[in-house]
Amino acid sequence: MEKTDLRETVSFKAAVLVILAAAVVFAFILGNVVGTMDISVSDIIDTVSGNHTGTNNKVIWNIRLPRMILAALVGINLALSGSILQGVMKNPLADPSIIGISSGAGLFGIVILVIFPQWQNFVPIAAFGGAMLAAAIIYLLAWKGGIDPTRIVLSGVAVSAIFQAGTTLIQYFASDTQVASAVYWTFGDLGRASYKTDLIMFIVVAVSTLFFFLKRWDFSAMSGGIAYAKTLGVNTRFMTIMSLLLASLITSVTVSFLGIIGFVGLTAPQFMKRIVGDDYRYLLPSSFLAGALLLLISDILGRLPIFGTSVPVGVVTSLIGGPVFLAILLRRKKNESENI
Repeated sequence: MEKTDLRETVSFKAAVLVILAAAVVFAFILGNVVGTMDISVSDIIDTVSGNHTGTNNKVIWNIRLPRMILAALVGINLALSGSILQGVMKNPLADPSIIGISSGAGLFGIVILVIFPQWQNFVPIAAFGGAMLAAAIIYLLAWKGGIDPTRIVLSGVAVSAIFQAGTTLIQYFASDTQVASAVYWTFGDLGRASYKTDLIMFIVVAVSTLFFFLKRWDFSAMSGGIAYAKTLGVNTRFMTIMSLLLASLITSVTVSFLGIIGFVGLTAPQFMKRIVGDDYRYLLPSSFLAGALLLLISDILGRLPIFGTSVPVGVVTSLIGGPVFLAILLRRKKNESENI
């Protein structure tokens, strides 16, 4: 009698989802506690229940609560897009920030900040337009009777290099103050959170999550290869195009409001894939929760007193994601050498 691997059982995967959900709730509450002002859990409960007024009430409702909501929503968005891109492209390194979409948003945002500072209120709109322009160029370059995942990655690297060169050129001729403003914006920061931003991000989360979860069987089939998915009746061209469009939308909206937050779409899905496997019935919700947890924890770490000041969440996610990216590269190199 063959011994069943515990990780392949439904009960194990369900337990992982429950643990992740509990961790997200805990991190969400902790994020409302951590900060320059001392606020206890009882203060939060009193504020939410309407039994607390004063400074704590304003800090929780106007600053920390919208910030934590935004952190969770952005983490969900980026993790979902990374999970889908990795499955569709059959590439564990696929991530919105890696394939070049974020660079377009970064360039257009910096153009406003440096060249047209009087139009700073239009930075989100400009960044959104830049991200969508970068995505359109990448897809046009990659199109040849269909969208080939390999060509998308190669086109993304080339487009990203061009946009980043433009960003560097603008910063070179900018003043010190303008450079500081531009660099801080590109770091990715949750300090600009508001309920309006939360609502926009929630709409993006709702739309993308609905599509991805409705098509979870198709994504599971595509994880076995395009040819295999076609034999099961999956419209792979439609799935690829829609996935890339939604991933671009998610990235452009995120960057336009918060700046560049990298590696969440790479780290969360890769970590969960090693725990729950390639079945998108479990990989999507686990990546969903892991992305929220990762960004919440990153924001909390960035606000700890060990740094002496608040560090943008994009810096922390890069510190976490960079080593993960290298680990994946080394693992792929090892697997390729073993298969020779």
